[in-house]
Amino acid sequence: MKAELLAPAGCYESMTAAFAAGADAVYIGGSRFGARAYAENPDEDLLKRAIDYAHEKNRRLYLTVNTLLKDDELDGLYDYLNPYYREGLDAVIVQDLGVLRYIRDVFPGLDIHASTQMGITSAYGARFLKELGATRIVTARELSLEEIRGIHESTDIEIESFIHGALCFCYSGQCLLSSMIGGRSGNRGRCAQPCRLPYDLYENGKRVNKKEKQYLLSPKDICTLELLPQLIESGVYSMKIEGRMKRPEYAAGVVRIYRRYLDRYLENPQKKFQVSSEDKRELLDLYSRGGFSDGYYRRHNGPSMMSPGQSNYCTDNDVLLKELKQQYLDKDYPEKINGKLILSKRKPAILRISSGGHTVTAEGMQSQMAQNRPLTRADLEKQMRKTGGSGFAFSHLEIDTEDDLFLPMQALNELRRNAITALKEDIQSEYRRGDGRYRKPVSEEDLRGIFLKEDHGAEKQNGGEKTHAAKKQATAYFRMTASVENLALVNTLCAVPEIDAIYLDCAAFSGREAFLADSKRWIARCHEAGKKCFYILPWIFRTQALEYYRGEQALAALAAYDGLLIRNQEEYLFLRERNFSKPLAADWNLYTWNREARLFWQEAQLAWDTAPVELNRRELARRGMEGSELIVYGYQPLMVSAQCQRKNSTGCTKKPSLLYLKDRKQKLFAVKNVCPFCYNVIYNSAPLELSGNVRDIKELHPESLRLQFTTEEPEAAGEIAKSYAQAFFGREQTDRLYKEFTRGHFERGVE
Repeated sequence: MKAELLAPAGCYESMTAAFAAGADAVYIGGSRFGARAYAENPDEDLLKRAIDYAHEKNRRLYLTVNTLLKDDELDGLYDYLNPYYREGLDAVIVQDLGVLRYIRDVFPGLDIHASTQMGITSAYGARFLKELGATRIVTARELSLEEIRGIHESTDIEIESFIHGALCFCYSGQCLLSSMIGGRSGNRGRCAQPCRLPYDLYENGKRVNKKEKQYLLSPKDICTLELLPQLIESGVYSMKIEGRMKRPEYAAGVVRIYRRYLDRYLENPQKKFQVSSEDKRELLDLYSRGGFSDGYYRRHNGPSMMSPGQSNYCTDNDVLLKELKQQYLDKDYPEKINGKLILSKRKPAILRISSGGHTVTAEGMQSQMAQNRPLTRADLEKQMRKTGGSGFAFSHLEIDTEDDLFLPMQALNELRRNAITALKEDIQSEYRRGDGRYRKPVSEEDLRGIFLKEDHGAEKQNGGEKTHAAKKQATAYFRMTASVENLALVNTLCAVPEIDAIYLDCAAFSGREAFLADSKRWIARCHEAGKKCFYILPWIFRTQALEYYRGEQALAALAAYDGLLIRNQEEYLFLRERNFSKPLAADWNLYTWNREARLFWQEAQLAWDTAPVELNRRELARRGMEGSELIVYGYQPLMVSAQCQRKNSTGCTKKPSLLYLKDRKQKLFAVKNVCPFCYNVIYNSAPLELSGNVRDIKELHPESLRLQFTTEEPEAAGEIAKSYAQAFFGREQTDRLYKEFTRGHFERGVE
């Protein structure tokens, strides 16, 4: 039975401290493209030293390249990674499918770990990523032990899971709240941590939470010491500690405790596994938020996982910090080697040393007959053991010498240095590579005709008679679509001739039975109005969703739609394995930020994609908008969470409801609990409103425009749709319908 203890390294010192405390591997960021932009990430020379250091210790180093990359950033990815690839980098951690595609093609033999930010929640996602070339997945932090076991039993890909540290409130850190209200994107490694701010929860205008319980989005840190046996038995190979923003003492302290218990279990799995209260107290002293929980491994959600009364807690245990510094930062922990020194008359001195399966031999000057005092075995051993600063120290040293021999101390020192240098070179040669296979990132020309071309517009079902919208399309720049989370809006939007297609969100149906019974009726209503009808699958596709869409009846209901909008990799593979033939399209959270990602989904035979909501118009233009839908109106979802505000406040009712979070600026954020799939969606306080950006949008030439309706009433939705139809298809500029609105990132973008 094997397991890897994986530690965070926000800087070089954190890495050395973690290794000294017993980590098998570390993950660290470089100067670019890492999800912790504010950590003390090493520069190129220091990171190459770190790679060599890890290998000399027989450890591994993984580089975080786990942000979403803009199109122009891909141009620099080869030059950034190639030095580390040549040095012997063990693996990269990626979130962006475009980045995965590029690294797979350009850097052969480099292991690719799929970041937790990819949101892998089932075996479908794991198999999908293995197909693409990933060698390891980092599971979504929301998964249970049973779900992880299911992934392990269904695929042989390596599994890495978080065992200690901070949790994000939203699924796998895929958060828009930071960029929308803080101007810093969590998907770009610059999270402003809005989940650690105070909020009040309102229902029907009344505050639900207590005044002293305002940190409603702040989970406790996780601590899984007591779950280590179950994690290993569930198939987790790599035990990951969170904390690249924390000090080196934190990395060392957490690693040392988990090392102790991991070894204890691996040495004797049959022995009763117990965790001392002293060790748990020490972990609390290092860092926690209102205490610990064991995360989602044994529960789906709940108030016991949250810290509503406290946002942060840092240690004031100076004694502990001083001890950790002295033991793991100030002390040197050289790698143990074995050696044999051979001295013979009139022959070169020989030093043979070995470490971790590597053996080298160095020759020195010839031994001389002693004129005065000969070298004793004690003299020779004392001199050979002076390895300070080399990173190595003799565990065992054999001295084979004849009597009455002499060598200058300088010659012995040189022999030792040469042998250790040769050992280092031999170790590193195992990892060294040549240059990657450079290729240019996907060009604009490569994207010509990128997505499947077919009429997604509004052809009537009675013999093919074109509607007003379809006729208008000959001169229009694009189509217009509308998505709804309330079926009461369908009739209203069917009456708007410029709308070509209507998307029915899965949240619009009260449950599986309603979905099975009512889908055909609503599809028929759209078709009667000359509009196509698409279905939007859930934000999260795990156990509840698999149960929801099980069997031929559910598949037939999906096939009755004109196509589906998917929101994750799981849905794609789930449908592909069932030979689903209707068009599939990607929603914005599949993150086609760059041309590589766009081409990836084109190769997967998707019909179109949805433009990312964090790119500005110039970045969208560079990325290309052919075959892309642009969301131009709607209350954007900022967070999708496994936590439930209803359950955590007044208790679970298993009934969809609408609550509101109020922030310090008195802004109200709608919160929907989507009970059939057991997740919450938090929406922005003001709607995205781009009806005033007609000229800029026309210059982009998107395939279609989407109006995204979430909490609006039918009358309001009708007015909004007509206003947008006039703005984009009419000749006169319309007035904005909202006094308070946002243009999102269309003009400003994010860093």
